[in-house]
Amino acid sequence: MTTSKTPESSAAVPLLDLHALIAAVRRRRRLWCSMALLGLLLGAAVAVLLKPPPTAVTKVLVAHESDQPNDPGTLIRTDVALLGTTRIAGAALKALNSPLRAEDFMGDYTATGLTNNLLQITVTGAGDAQAVARAKALADAFIADHAQRMKAASDAEAKALLDQRDRMRSELAQVNKEIGTRAPGNDPKASASIESLFAHRAELSSRITDFDQRAAEARTGMPKLVAGTQIVDAPRAVPHSVPKAALTDAAIGLVLGLVLGLALAAVGSVVADRPVLRREIAANLGASVIAELPRRTGRRWRRRPGRTAEERLTATVVRAVRGAGEPVSLLELGCAHSTSLIALNVARALAVDGPVAVIDGLPGPELAAIPREPGDPAVVSGEDASGLAQRTRRLGVGSVAPGTAWLDLPHLGAQTVLVVRAGHAGAAWLHTVARQLTDQRIPVIGVVVVDPDPRDRTDGTLWDGLYTALRGHHERLARRNGTGPPRAERTATPPVRVPDSDQEAG
Repeated sequence: MTTSKTPESSAAVPLLDLHALIAAVRRRRRLWCSMALLGLLLGAAVAVLLKPPPTAVTKVLVAHESDQPNDPGTLIRTDVALLGTTRIAGAALKALNSPLRAEDFMGDYTATGLTNNLLQITVTGAGDAQAVARAKALADAFIADHAQRMKAASDAEAKALLDQRDRMRSELAQVNKEIGTRAPGNDPKASASIESLFAHRAELSSRITDFDQRAAEARTGMPKLVAGTQIVDAPRAVPHSVPKAALTDAAIGLVLGLVLGLALAAVGSVVADRPVLRREIAANLGASVIAELPRRTGRRWRRRPGRTAEERLTATVVRAVRGAGEPVSLLELGCAHSTSLIALNVARALAVDGPVAVIDGLPGPELAAIPREPGDPAVVSGEDASGLAQRTRRLGVGSVAPGTAWLDLPHLGAQTVLVVRAGHAGAAWLHTVARQLTDQRIPVIGVVVVDPDPRDRTDGTLWDGLYTALRGHHERLARRNGTGPPRAERTATPPVRVPDSDQEAG
């Protein structure tokens, strides 16, 4: 992955940065954790509130006349379809003495082909006893219907064979009669005709015997098929455990909710295009990240590293402000309270060098609402800033959120430090901020990232000559115009970054 946006590497930037996508999804963990929890609760609620009706199940072994080892399941699918007909449903209801319509009863049971010859029937009822009785009646009705169909097919086949045999017998009698009318003679043609009649009689006799045998086999094979179709698993009620069902449905709901939440978070992150990584924030703002402020936590073992990070952040910003030589402003984007705290801490540190005043240019009361101790630097509004003494160092605090009055920003400071909350603003707005600050000729000393991704290991320093040393370019222009201080008064301060994690801070 690239660490800066350079002309040579701009073509190598991937269309979808997986590192940034994972960081953005991880940052939206509240969304997918909430979706997972919602799915878990909904799954448990469905299992408890929507209990399945009493159910019974039975299995029937079905023997087919044309069974083949390579049958793809066509015969058992036919049996499943036959079980869902009004004829079998009506026969089962008749055996149960039920006034229910066959069409309505068909919605209370299902059939499933487990193998080529094994059929499972699942029936619901008002109670376990009724469900078991319905399953038994359906299985018996199906077996009776299957036996009837097998017998009818066997009888039809036997009758067709016997009819063909009778036709052969009639033809044989005609041949025998014709043979009896022929007298033996010395005529060669007459002898050949008699031999042909004898051969035909032999063929007819053989075919009559074959038809008799096939008709007998058709009748004797049918009882075997009927006996092979039977109930192999007696109807029984299916036990239902509410805790087990609730646990299973809750687990399914948890997984589905988690997957849906992750998908929504990923899609939302791609659509919103809100930079989270230091590398992306620096590239979109055109300024290097000089420090970061981790999110506050209530855990005691994290408080001291958090205070250490705040102290290092304050020291970094103080060095940048001292090295500027001109009034500097802190402009926030999505973190007005944190920016106000940073401004007060920086003003307290600068107070050792002389009087300091904080100019409140925030649209809200975040800065004025922070309690202050005796001896803290004064906080004045933008209208009262003109009454400050000439020797008083000014530290402006403003906002670059949507709706900002861009023309008022130069009154807060000739240079600025941007304090940006990671993942708060989209890339388009960061570009807008950079463009507006450039139009107002306000160089960006650096960027302070608030609430960074704790697993972010990207570099927030821009090494491209087009983006680095914006402050130095501004100073050279000021010296050329005779409005800037001498070079000796401006000591270059290298960018300093707070450690990426509390482990590094410790």
